[in-house]
Amino acid sequence: MYIQNPNPTGSLALSALLAVLPLLTLLALLGGLRWKAQWAGLAALVVSLGVAVFGFRMNVGQALDSGLLGMAASVLQILWITFNAIWIYNMTVETGHFAVLRRAFAKVSDDQRVQSIVIAFSFGALIEALAGGGSPVAICTVMLMAIGFAPMKAIVLALVADTAPVAFGGLGNPITILGAQTGMKAELFGAMAGRQTSFLALVIPFVLLLIADGRRGLRQAWPAALTAWVS
Repeated sequence: MYIQNPNPTGSLALSALLAVLPLLTLLALLGGLRWKAQWAGLAALVVSLGVAVFGFRMNVGQALDSGLLGMAASVLQILWITFNAIWIYNMTVETGHFAVLRRAFAKVSDDQRVQSIVIAFSFGALIEALAGGGSPVAICTVMLMAIGFAPMKAIVLALVADTAPVAFGGLGNPITILGAQTGMKAELFGAMAGRQTSFLALVIPFVLLLIADGRRGLRQAWPAALTAWVS
């Protein structure tokens, strides 16, 4: 059985850089070189295998088995939730219920800045908990664009708002998987994520106001941000 050495290079900084190399590869190919997701993911997988075999001295067969296990786990524990979330979203659009939901949010306030908090932060957190997998960003971005935000600003608002709830993820997958991988109780990770998220939730609504309307938005709509944090 393979036992991972967390510091194979003798330098914690270098070992950490080695471990994060696949993630950096993915981000560089997706964001920098604009590769398609499937090819960027495949390249990141190849880098991961190289890091595992040559950096962390894992047997080639074990590395391939770990890659297959990761693929299976992503499909069974993550992607099936996302697929169902997309299906439900498309169904609500086709049936007209999505428009009803937008109108319901508009009744809370006709102020775009307040709506950005309600949609991106509050509703986005609900979608993150129920589905995750990027669905809150995709769905909330569409809703923000529908109420008048420019596409790029809508994307930024949705991404920033998801900073807090993404620690919990869809159905708590990051928490439960972390517990299974470490052998520790998932409840411990869940409790710590809850403590940390409470502080993030204080900051994020105010940041959303800054993004939506600068200092004026923060000055005029701060009660909405404070209410979102308390809730």
